Amino acid sequence: MSLPPFPSRDEAVQLLRGAVERASLSGQEGEVAGYLVGRMQTLGYRARVDGAGNAVGVVGRGPKHLVLLGHIDTVPGQIPVRVEDDELWGRGSVDAKGPFCMFIMGVALLGARVLERLTITVIGAVEEESASSKGARHALERYRPDYCIIGEPSAWDAVTLGYKGRLVVRAAVTKDNFHSAGDDSTAGEDLVGFWNALKRWADDFNAGQRVFDSLQLALQSISSGGDGLAQRAEAVIGLRLPTRLPPSLAVAAVQGLAGLAVTCEFVGAEQPYRGPRDTPLTRAFRAAIRAQGGEPTLKLKTGTSDMNVVAPRWACPILAYGPGDSRLDHRPDERLNLGEYWRAILVLSDAISRLAEQ
Repeated sequence: MSLPPFPSRDEAVQLLRGAVERASLSGQEGEVAGYLVGRMQTLGYRARVDGAGNAVGVVGRGPKHLVLLGHIDTVPGQIPVRVEDDELWGRGSVDAKGPFCMFIMGVALLGARVLERLTITVIGAVEEESASSKGARHALERYRPDYCIIGEPSAWDAVTLGYKGRLVVRAAVTKDNFHSAGDDSTAGEDLVGFWNALKRWADDFNAGQRVFDSLQLALQSISSGGDGLAQRAEAVIGLRLPTRLPPSLAVAAVQGLAGLAVTCEFVGAEQPYRGPRDTPLTRAFRAAIRAQGGEPTLKLKTGTSDMNVVAPRWACPILAYGPGDSRLDHRPDERLNLGEYWRAILVLSDAISRLAEQ
């Protein structure tokens, strides 16, 4: 079944606005998933909400399988949804309902010839913004695509080839209480010493490295307290990992620095990933971007995405693409330029058409 031809720019904006107006914190995506499935059905998709809560739509019946994997959850923070100066303001407009709506509308522009050559599955995944990556892990076990595009903001004239890995350390020091006049170190001081040791390790590791190849640390929270008998200090420390430091090696290094004084729990581990520059996907996007008057850029990102989850297992050509400035992710001024959004839709549709011809 082919899709109704040529949805308009106005329809694309209406789809995006409707998605952004529906709040969808991680774990609370049901309303927006239902909305997006309904809109996909009107556009000719075979659409449903799957067992994980993902919004899934399928078109085409070709022998090659392309998966477009975006996410429909957001971080907290209410931003009044409005259009000003051709920009749509709202939580998730950039990260990443804009890229997912681009998927829906870009595929809706495809012709029958493409749909004879490709089966295209569009997935709006849940819980990407949480450590579970529930939606992507559900898809991981159910599909083995020939190609994959991740829906994340890259700007309309750029694609992303890789993301750093991630590891979260929950560190704690507990020790018997003592008088403040004593000469022992406090639990808080021991924990700060551990943090300083991590910083020295990172500085040595990063000597002479570019940002994508470096280890980044973030002290996300720290607290201390006691009950009169014992004192305790706790911290949450985030690590962004380059490809030469997978989570298993990072865990071993952190445990070595912690010693016996600091207990560590490790969560949120994601493998770093960097894809090749020259694949059928990158060639199709470079040509499509140039056709729209742009000069294509290949990016590497210091954050993580669902690419980290699926790329190592699917082992197919993969990249991330989507409209928007990723520097606005999670910010109180998150907004998406609607002209860029529409141009990205045209680029995506053209790139998929070129991929089908290959």
